[in-house]
Amino acid sequence: MNEQTIRNARVVTADEEFIGCVHLQDGVIRAVDRGDTAVAGAQDWAGDWLMPGLVELHTDNLEKHLVPRPGVLWNAHSAMTVHDAQCAAAGITTVLDSVVIGDLDEGGSRCQTQHTSIAALHQCRDEGLMRVDHWLHLRCEVSAPDILEVFHQYTDDPLLRLVSVMDHTPGQRQWRDLTAYRRYSERNGRYNEAEFDAMIAQRKADQQAFALPHRQVIVKACAGRAIPLASHDDTLLTDVELAISEGVGMSEFPTTVAAAQAAREAGMAIIMGGPNMVKGGSHSGNVSAAELAQFDLLDIFSSDYVPSSLFLATFMLGGMENWSLPKAVRTVTRNPARAIGMADRGEIAVGQRADMVRVRMNRVGMPTVLETWLLGNRAY
Repeated sequence: MNEQTIRNARVVTADEEFIGCVHLQDGVIRAVDRGDTAVAGAQDWAGDWLMPGLVELHTDNLEKHLVPRPGVLWNAHSAMTVHDAQCAAAGITTVLDSVVIGDLDEGGSRCQTQHTSIAALHQCRDEGLMRVDHWLHLRCEVSAPDILEVFHQYTDDPLLRLVSVMDHTPGQRQWRDLTAYRRYSERNGRYNEAEFDAMIAQRKADQQAFALPHRQVIVKACAGRAIPLASHDDTLLTDVELAISEGVGMSEFPTTVAAAQAAREAGMAIIMGGPNMVKGGSHSGNVSAAELAQFDLLDIFSSDYVPSSLFLATFMLGGMENWSLPKAVRTVTRNPARAIGMADRGEIAVGQRADMVRVRMNRVGMPTVLETWLLGNRAY
């Protein structure tokens, strides 16, 4: 039997924070108490925060290691283990690695890494090489001609815990602003006017032919397997209405207040990006996470492309009017865990997994992860 006690910690539960003690046994939280303890050998956390391990539903961080520069494809196993280490260092103990399937850029890097990254996820897990708990999130580009061929290969993958349906056709949803879309699409090379216009026309033709029928097949397959669904970049009320009719449970990165309000009224969980909160707005000019938080239209933070953004965003959110630190912490712990049916993690509470993070505020007001624990063992 493996028993441990942590004392003198600033414990953050789902509803409050206090100086107290947490007792662990065989990877599970067995007691949470206020005040001090006389237990011999208890670890003194010197007033540092003791929080639940973060639960990440959508991170593109793996992609940065798979394709460190344009045209450079890196070894997938190496990419996975470094990505894993960054998650542990950011306090993330459960992570859904988001893999885009259906690449709008024919022959693009996502086409070349989608299978190798999923294979590496399985192999690294099977070999016990991971510091934290990894699962799979399939991001499905519904207007891509080849999406179903790839999707059907992974619908019964035992690691699949979330599917999101998305459509990045320019002129709608995230990319309503074609100037912003052109700026983003030219990050790795420029288009002349004719090339840009031809690309837009092809994307719109593919959307007209494939988006809705592909989405219907994906939604039906997930419903039959009880796989949670998210709708990506909802913008118009019709976008949310479509998601509601499909039984989608999450609105992932809504781009307008109106879409977020409609999602809230329908009981959908609203996911926003941590970088959006930290940077003060969306890189593509859409609604800010802070604005939605002011209307209490934010349930879950995703680190998106910066794992360390989760704690930064959480502490910023906790300082806003009508928010508190425990409420903000729920957006990166209990709320995402429950959204994908994981009831065994996300809280500092009796019976929960001992997935925990030790956090200290540094002198410039930056929350710093000192330790990350998975099932009662140090992962970082």
